[in-house]
This record gives sequence, C-alpha cells and structure tokens, in this order.
Amino acid sequence: MDSTATLAPAAQSPGQTPPDPRLIEDWKRRVAGVPAPLAAMLQELVDAHGPALAGHFYDGLLADPRAARFLDPGQVQERLKPSLQRWARQLVRAGVDDTADLQRLHEHIGHVHARIGIPVDLVGRGMRLLKEVLYAAIRQRAGDDALALEACVHAGGLFDLALEAMTRSYARSREAAGELDGSFRLFSLIQNVGTERERQRALLLAWENALLYALTAEQPGPVENLLVSRSEFGLWFLHKGLASFGETTETRQVGELAERIDSALRERLPAAADAGARRALLEDIRGWTGEIRNLVAILFEGIGDLESGRDALTRLLNRRFLPTILRREVALQANTGRQFAVLMLDLDHFKSINDNHGHEAGDRALQHVASILVENTRGSDYLFRYGGEEFVVVLGSVSQTEAVAIAHALRRAIADAPLALPGGDRLQLTASIGVAVQDGHPDYERVLARADAAMYQAKRGGRDRVVVADGPLPDPPGHRAQRG
Repeated sequence: MDSTATLAPAAQSPGQTPPDPRLIEDWKRRVAGVPAPLAAMLQELVDAHGPALAGHFYDGLLADPRAARFLDPGQVQERLKPSLQRWARQLVRAGVDDTADLQRLHEHIGHVHARIGIPVDLVGRGMRLLKEVLYAAIRQRAGDDALALEACVHAGGLFDLALEAMTRSYARSREAAGELDGSFRLFSLIQNVGTERERQRALLLAWENALLYALTAEQPGPVENLLVSRSEFGLWFLHKGLASFGETTETRQVGELAERIDSALRERLPAAADAGARRALLEDIRGWTGEIRNLVAILFEGIGDLESGRDALTRLLNRRFLPTILRREVALQANTGRQFAVLMLDLDHFKSINDNHGHEAGDRALQHVASILVENTRGSDYLFRYGGEEFVVVLGSVSQTEAVAIAHALRRAIADAPLALPGGDRLQLTASIGVAVQDGHPDYERVLARADAAMYQAKRGGRDRVVVADGPLPDPPGHRAQRG
C-alpha cells in the first residue's frame, strides 16, 4: 500500500470530487481560531511523537485481518510510517492559506481509498488511534487541564475535518464506481439491444393476440392465465427489465399500466358475458398495451446509450469500463492468488499512415489490428481501444512468462499480417507492447501505469518490440511523456 492510500500527501486525481466550500470555510475557522502558542505546542508534540503516532496507527490496523490485503509489513516500516509522520506534520502546520490545498489533498486520499477498496471503518479506526496517542501526549505536556482540553479540542477538530473530507470523496467515488459497475452488468447482459427490443416487442404482441383469441372465445378460461404480469413479457419485465432499467418514470408507468390491465381483467372479464362488454374491455386493454409498447421503446433507447461502452470503429470495449474490469481482477487476485497482466499496445508510426495514406487507411489499420487481437487472445481476456492508436489487453490468470509469451505472439501476428489497401498495396504494421503483471498492490492504476511506461520504453528502444515493466514505478497516468 503506497503513501497515496494511507493518509499521506499525494497529487490531485483528475477524477476527484470537487472541493466543498463549506468544509474549506470550517477548516479556515479552525486554523485561524487557534492561539499561536497552542499551535506551536501541537507542532512540537507531533514532531516529538511522530514515530509513536505511526507505530500505534499501523499496529492497530495490522491487527485487523482485512488490512493484510492493503498493508505489507515491509512497506509499512520503510515507506508508510515516514509518510504518515509527514502527513501529521502537514496537518498541524497548515495555515489559513493552506486549507484549500489541504482539503484537495484529503479528497484525493479518499478517492484513492475508494479506488483500492479500503473499508471506510479502517480509516476511521486509524484516525481514532492517532488521536489516542496525541491526546495522551497533550495531557502530559500541557500540565494545565484547561490548556490540555483546548489543545485536544483543536487537534480533534483537525483530524475530524481531514476524515470528513476523505469520507466525502470516498462516498462519491464508491457511488460512481457502483453506477459504472451496474452499467457494465447491463452492458454485458444486453449486448444486442436491437435484438432484445424486438424480442420483447414480439412477446408483448403474442400476449395481446392470445388475449384477443381468449376474449372472442365462448369460454376465455381462467383469468389468471390471461394476466399480462403472468405473460412471458410480464415475467421478463419483472425479473430482468426492472433490474436492467432501474427505477425510472418509464418503468413506474409500465408497472402501473400492467397493474391496470390485470385489475380490469379480474374485475370486468367475469361480468363481460356479452360481446359488447368484452369488446369494450379489449379496446381499453389495447390502449394501455400501446402505452406500454411506447414506454418500453423509450427504455430500450436509453439502453442503446450504453453502446458508448464500445468503440464505434473497432467494436472493442473503450476505456469507460476499464476501471470496472481492473477492480474485479484486483479483487480476484486478492481472493484466489491468481495474477493478471495488462498489455499496453501502441501502433508504430501511426501518424505517418494517416499522413501518407489518408485517415481512411488509418481507420482500416485500427480495425485490422483489433481483429488480430480478437483472433489471438483467449475468451477470458478483455480487449480495449484505449484511445487513438493505443489498445489495452487485460489477461486474467497468467504468470509473467505467459503474459510475455502472449505479448510476443500478438506482436508477431501484427507484423506478419500486412493490411491490404484498395488498389492492391499492402501496408506493413508493427506495434510496441508494454507488459505489466499485477504485483498484489490493490491500486489498479499502478499496473496500468507500469504497462504504459514499459510500452513507452519499447517505442524509445526502436519499436516493434515487447518490454516488461521492471524497476521503479513510473509517473501515474496523466503525467505521461510525449511519444514520437
């Protein structure tokens, strides 16, 4: 677990929750209202008791079995304890002008905690443990009960503000991740929106025709067998449609109309002995069914928007669902020990393809490479067009040796399959590939950043090659070097 995930300074994340002006104002009032001697005393205590603060914090967290996934004892001793001490010093030394930056820092920490999946109660426990050590040090140092109380109130307020900022960002980030995961489940469930829409339209029509036949028969049969809620369409809507579409105005209206149809059948059909009464009942039901049909069409149009999860040109996944997949692979590795790997692939000299052969040729090249990736990977692998001429392959349950072998096979497959252009020309394609195997760290962005850095090294090293991520961690995504 690195410093960005353990209450330590970190750069702001691009997707971070916007700062809360009210919280910043509360922070300013807290910092501005503390007397200078009291602030100086807290700073001295944090400096003097920094090792005890860090030790109590991590000893308490490591006693929880859930923390084993996020905390490595070696990293705790070498990196995380010093990081925590730096964070504590920064917290008590911050002035009024530092409060906006201080909140952004803690919003980012909360975002990272959410991305990694640290249980929020562990973070709260850590804050409580820190306050225990600091309060004891304050009581020993202050000598005066009134001064000790004032110092404890101020220190507790600083820790509470930090925790509030982290928790706020944590909650929003987890919410967003949950919505994205739900979208991916729906995206996976209904891959062909058009086919599913036509199928449900046909089922609704089949129920309507069956009802028409029953109402024109001398004996329509048991009412319960005619209810729309008992039809194939009704059962689909109840068990899958509602789960897929969620709670919307349209789904509520469909439910109300279905209930109206069923109520009318139960109340009016037994009394509808003559043809006129049955015809009137049928006309009402047809009107309500037409409304259902229109509402379902609107719902499926909304699902059609999920096609934004698929790249329009290559039909591979786009980067929208990459965090969902990587979070799942990290969790699977933690639960089963099975490693996964990320391949970052970049087409070489792609700009010259567009410049010399036109953008249509560039599009054909991307589609060609996408088809090669599909043909040369396993059904359990995920393929993404990451952006521009970059692709990402997520390989599940692989060792580093297997991941490197797959990367080399992909590189050769691309090099051995020139693109046929209109007019008979053949365009030679090559790719540079970076390989990174997940090393047990819970932050999926690290493995992605390592694959990205390895791919950049492959391009710098001459292109058309595979490089395995090794050595120090690179800059995170968002600080990537320019590629030629």
